[in-house]
Amino acid sequence: MKILIRQGRVVDPSHKRDGVFDILTEGPKIADIAASIKTPADISIDARGMLVVPGCIDLHVHLRQPGREDIETVRSGTKAAIAGGVTSVFAMPNTQPPVDHEKTVTQLQRIIDSDALANVFIIGAITKERRGEVLVDMKRMKKAGVAALSDDGNSIQDKEIMSDALKKAGETGLLIIAHCEDKALSKQGVINEGITATTLGLRGIPKRSEYGIVERDIKLAHKMKARVHIAHVSCKESVDIIRKAKKSGIPVTAETAPHYFSLDERCSATYDTNTKMNPPLRSPEDVEAIIKGLADGTIDAIASDHAPHGRHEKDIEFEFAAFGIIGLETMVPLSLMQLVRSNRISLTRLVELLATNPASIGGLGSKGSLAAGKDADITIIDPEKEWVYSKDIIQSKSRNSPFIDWRMTGRVRDVIVGGRPAMREYRIA
Repeated sequence: MKILIRQGRVVDPSHKRDGVFDILTEGPKIADIAASIKTPADISIDARGMLVVPGCIDLHVHLRQPGREDIETVRSGTKAAIAGGVTSVFAMPNTQPPVDHEKTVTQLQRIIDSDALANVFIIGAITKERRGEVLVDMKRMKKAGVAALSDDGNSIQDKEIMSDALKKAGETGLLIIAHCEDKALSKQGVINEGITATTLGLRGIPKRSEYGIVERDIKLAHKMKARVHIAHVSCKESVDIIRKAKKSGIPVTAETAPHYFSLDERCSATYDTNTKMNPPLRSPEDVEAIIKGLADGTIDAIASDHAPHGRHEKDIEFEFAAFGIIGLETMVPLSLMQLVRSNRISLTRLVELLATNPASIGGLGSKGSLAAGKDADITIIDPEKEWVYSKDIIQSKSRNSPFIDWRMTGRVRDVIVGGRPAMREYRIA
């Protein structure tokens, strides 16, 4: 199949390209990009006035399969990804059972091969059952096909175990994605420690529970000569530590999520459990620090931390509700509105955060770029489209989002995955 995308504004930081071009795909690859292409195609897409960018890559997604198919599956989760312009997702291992053995990896890969609408890369657990006690067999996990390792949802509390994990991951060539949380400090907290928590009568989670482990894991990775990627950065101190480490030449990378630059702790004043997440929403000062970190290169990627939950897990008292929100379908529009339209970062920088850098971090050399020979994963966005993110258009099986009924400007219109249409004119193909 050949697809011709005509006269869109093509933004590709990896080739310093920002201008009006045609793009031709042939089979699963990009065949050509030029000012004008006359080659006949099976499908022609008029992209005048649209943004044409490399398919977005989300490094942090919970697909919940196996085990919690009631709230999300590979099929429904990748359908939500396509609706949000995301052509590749990295699936976290906190499933039931967790992805801590090569057999589970193989079983999950079969489901992906059968059901996925987008590219899915499997993240394996660092420790058995994600308990932070016994390391998985990393060589076997890599051979089975995992793209990285993480105990996400849990932080490895024992310093020696984390040190050993980083050392062995470095030897195996696997990236460690670190959930940074000192449970001795966060304890049973449910919201950021501070005036809002006190006012609401809710137990607080201190920022030190995050940034103390961020600092520890970066130091350990440096000592072990291993890469570490810091997940869902939420506070100023973490940004400062990562910035300092990068200036020292330590090869750390980091991500944040749209809720950490779009919302702050005051949103929980109504006890809306869709504002409950881990790490929690922080102060306005932290939000500003996150935005500055995105702008200056301290934070390398934006990831959704898409975390589906059922109504019975969210429509209960704040203290007992599950942590997390869905985010695949709102990541791109929120990033456009909160960062680009507000003139905090350039459009080029946003594409770096959503595609170029995640491709590099995740080791996806054939993705994150629009050039001949690269994978034909392409996202087309209508930057001026005004719309409402309502419950009835959500593609995920779950509805736990604080952004429901928000008016958005900028919406994904068309998506191509592997040279095949996945969404046309806002409709899943």
